[in-house]
Amino acid sequence: MAVPVSVPVPEEVPVTLDRREGPYGEVVLRQRGVHHEIIVNGCFLMDTSDGRSERLLVDAAYDALAAAGREHPCVLIGGLGVGFSLAHAAANPGWRRIAVVEREQAIIDWHRAGPLAAISGQALADPRSVILHTDLIAHLRTTTDRYDALCLDIDNGPGWTVTDDNENLYSPAGLAACQGVLEPGGILAVWSAQPSPIFEDALRNAGFSGVKTEEIRVARGVPDVVHLAVRPA
Repeated sequence: MAVPVSVPVPEEVPVTLDRREGPYGEVVLRQRGVHHEIIVNGCFLMDTSDGRSERLLVDAAYDALAAAGREHPCVLIGGLGVGFSLAHAAANPGWRRIAVVEREQAIIDWHRAGPLAAISGQALADPRSVILHTDLIAHLRTTTDRYDALCLDIDNGPGWTVTDDNENLYSPAGLAACQGVLEPGGILAVWSAQPSPIFEDALRNAGFSGVKTEEIRVARGVPDVVHLAVRPA
């Protein structure tokens, strides 16, 4: 397998470093200036220009657990992406175990032996961290592991999924599966490119409590958000 190489390029000119066809469609790693971006089936997923949203995703879940007196929690992160969530979780010694589910082998490769290792390399070397190469929904429905927090960042939001089958994650059955891997009092945190009152209602209807939305201001347009919900004890 050829390792994609990064070289500085003009900010406005995207350069394709790697392109893969996988079981879920096309996955592309591009470089734009000094930053990298992931495109899935022609849809922009995320880039390395600003990791505030990913850090808030992890911190919001951890802070909620700490406020409830939960010490040394375990977290499952849905989606490796550009690695900000994993790296930020690993920088916090309070997490006892950090599992990341990623179904795209290409993205895992870009972190293990490619440009994205600059973000995630130290985290991947942390003995608390593990990458699970599997589909998130399948993992939620089959695993016997339980987590204190489930942090999801696999789409642009519940109403803007990267692939059609991801819609199942935000359905009543998918949210039930999310509850199923959480310990009582566990936190579900879901990143979204825009607020979604409909998703808040879906969380309440699925039996979650303490549903709220935290905003992350962006340069223009509506804010990014993290939806938070608690599995009742």
